[in-house]
Amino acid sequence: MGAIDVEGLRKTYGSVRAVDGLSFSVEAGEVFALLGPNGAGKTTTVEILEGHRSRDDGAVSVLGFDPQTGGRAYRERIGIVLQEAALDEEFSVRELARLYAGFFPAPRPVDEVIELVGLTEKADARIGTLSGGQRRRADLALGLIGDPELLYLDEPTTGFDPSARRAAWDMLEGLRGLGKTILLTTHYMDEAEHLADRVAVIAAGQLVALGSPDELAERQMASTTMIAFVVPEAHGALALPALRGEVRRDGEKVEVRTAAATDDLHELTEWALAHGTELGSLRLARPSLEQVYLDVVGQAERERTGV
Repeated sequence: MGAIDVEGLRKTYGSVRAVDGLSFSVEAGEVFALLGPNGAGKTTTVEILEGHRSRDDGAVSVLGFDPQTGGRAYRERIGIVLQEAALDEEFSVRELARLYAGFFPAPRPVDEVIELVGLTEKADARIGTLSGGQRRRADLALGLIGDPELLYLDEPTTGFDPSARRAAWDMLEGLRGLGKTILLTTHYMDEAEHLADRVAVIAAGQLVALGSPDELAERQMASTTMIAFVVPEAHGALALPALRGEVRRDGEKVEVRTAAATDDLHELTEWALAHGTELGSLRLARPSLEQVYLDVVGQAERERTGV
């Protein structure tokens, strides 16, 4: 049994199927990213797992509990970090952490948690004086104070600048080292690719892809590979050979998105040899997680609408 097991989960609102037969599992100690466009059913799914919303059908087990009936015994073993949290701005970070620690039977030491999220220097600062990134760290401290086995993270770095995001990633990787199970939702594909052991992509309440970022990229590479190169300026006017893939040319830069990489690469190298030119900066690239995501979500939408 995993830390989270979901089988045939369904939830409807009137005529809208928000979650439609969703099944997946999350192993203990895993960082698992739940991805999908707005309206895909991510929020409803996570709220059901947290115990904040009832389901219509299906089986759900989280840490051995049914979240719908787990009550306090379940809530004491999880931590939740919402995308936006209304923290009392008159409390200091340490005061608020101490307050939340009192809600749990075996909390982590307050100062240890504050250090873990990088707020030691701001421990006695009032919440109202913190920057956006520091507030987000305070949110995380409150999610960790109960020493949860499972942490729900909703869009943890929304609004962060690039350096703050990298610092947050380092911090979250440190949680992996503590053996925590993390369920992450994010709209940043690079974040999921960097942090997650596995990702699940859902669209219209259904699972459309599941696996590690590498596995998903490799599966997509079987149908779509990117060939990129530069044509020297002296040969820029030459027409490229007929290729099976989609060609995008911007001056000297050329990209070919193809399901027949071997054939197209053969045509290109023969063309280059025949014209005495080099395919500069030639590279064969697997799809990024973002490209995989766009492809599988787009395909799911086309199948749903028949367009």
